[in-house]
Amino acid sequence: MLAPPSDQKQESRRQRDVFLRKRLGIARWLHKTLQERGEIQNAGPSYYIHHTDEDMLLLNSNTDLDETVCAQNRGSEEVSMDTEDVTADFCWGSIIPVEILHRVFRLLADSEGAVPILCRLSQVCRLWRQVASSRDLWRRVTVSRCCVLPGITDPPRTQKRVMKTIEALIQQRLPQVSDFSLHQWKSFVSLVLQNLSQSCPLLSSLTLSHCNQVTVEDLLSIGRCCPQLQNLNLQNSKVQFDAVQRFLEMYGARLRRLSLSYSLHMKSIMAGIAEGWCPELRLLEVNLPLDSKVMDFQLPIEEFQISCPKLEVLRLVNIPWQAKPEPKIATNTPGFPELQELIASFFYSSVNDAAFQRLLKNSRKLRVLDLRGCYKISPQGLSALPCTDVERLFLGLYCSSMVSSSMVSGSHLLTHKWRHSLQELDLTGHGYLEEDLAEALLNLCKGSGVGSDTLRNDTLQSLNLSGTRATPPAVRDVLLSCQSLTHLDLSSCRNIPRGLDRVYHGREDIEGCLTDLTQKLQAAEEQ
Repeated sequence: MLAPPSDQKQESRRQRDVFLRKRLGIARWLHKTLQERGEIQNAGPSYYIHHTDEDMLLLNSNTDLDETVCAQNRGSEEVSMDTEDVTADFCWGSIIPVEILHRVFRLLADSEGAVPILCRLSQVCRLWRQVASSRDLWRRVTVSRCCVLPGITDPPRTQKRVMKTIEALIQQRLPQVSDFSLHQWKSFVSLVLQNLSQSCPLLSSLTLSHCNQVTVEDLLSIGRCCPQLQNLNLQNSKVQFDAVQRFLEMYGARLRRLSLSYSLHMKSIMAGIAEGWCPELRLLEVNLPLDSKVMDFQLPIEEFQISCPKLEVLRLVNIPWQAKPEPKIATNTPGFPELQELIASFFYSSVNDAAFQRLLKNSRKLRVLDLRGCYKISPQGLSALPCTDVERLFLGLYCSSMVSSSMVSGSHLLTHKWRHSLQELDLTGHGYLEEDLAEALLNLCKGSGVGSDTLRNDTLQSLNLSGTRATPPAVRDVLLSCQSLTHLDLSSCRNIPRGLDRVYHGREDIEGCLTDLTQKLQAAEEQ
């Protein structure tokens, strides 16, 4: 028989009280621990209690959080009470101290960004709204517009609402913002940048992605009013003529990270960087959509190395570049001694070994090397590079004409040099002979210690052999030895039995591949 409704209600209230008492004990323990560690101050003697529509009392300490904009705009009945009186009401205010609630909100905002998480938290109750309105939580903010059909603009009324909302957001919430991103804004970009320059002096990172109408005055005002700006990302945005050049010439000395999309002004931008506009640069990224048509531009390697000696990451994604001829007068360039990542991928690149020998001079800290599409790179040239601990090596060829002219031997040199450190290896489309590729895979099976012959490798996690001449015995040995392998691509491998030439994800899937390969090999031996 079902219990009467009144009994069910009493039982649910009892369970709720038990649950809240447990939460209260945890909150008290956390609060006491943090006080002992000196991470929060002792609470004052008085609190404010906000009455909600459901007769629930919401505790808010008498701190600076009470002086937020949202608290002023929403009236509520307030009563002063002592701590002991408040703890008798098992509700959110008495269970979680404001300091802990603020810390939880900070963790969420730091990990996911202030928008939309703080906007959603502020809708729970008045206390949460006040805590979420604290300016020091709004340090990393991303604002995006909803997708709008091409050629369709917002009505005037909507435009006014957008303008008022973004102005209020920047002025009331973002005075302490350090990382701001704007995505998919086709209008009002100048308004946003003007408000940022006026209200956000602590801004250190600015991202404008797929935005229009970025003018020279906007960028210069950001550089002038935000002296801590170090990161600038303008990829896939329409920037006014010579805006980037003028900004870098005036304020490039403070930049550490610069991300751009390829444009007609890229030659002058790279020439300016080579002249010393950005001496503190750590990251430089230039990308280009696949469907764009551009002419090759020449990279002044030696001048670039002298002007940016601290560069750690260089990404030329889908960029058809060539190395500028070496200066006739020999210069002792330092290279890029701090370089850790190089991406120079293009679907059809004719950059050769000599260019990369010049570019990677003294780059002993290199960890990521992505040369996909560079069909003129040889294993002999790569093995001669000074880097000894490459972890991710991508050499895939994705054009049939490149495969016909690719190297047929030398793959074992790569795996022998970096077998102790390789975590990801991509040899897609390479035409290495079966014996040469089998020797390369055997090197991967050996231990990570230099000179070790133990058939075990716990470092390799991803292996792409798509379109190669990998043989079943060689692949089987790799699967037996590399216990950390979680991604394997055998698609279009002509020597792999039909049905097994596919992509494998996860250890369980790879173990199934090993079982099937072993059965196929045993069946072939019996025949």
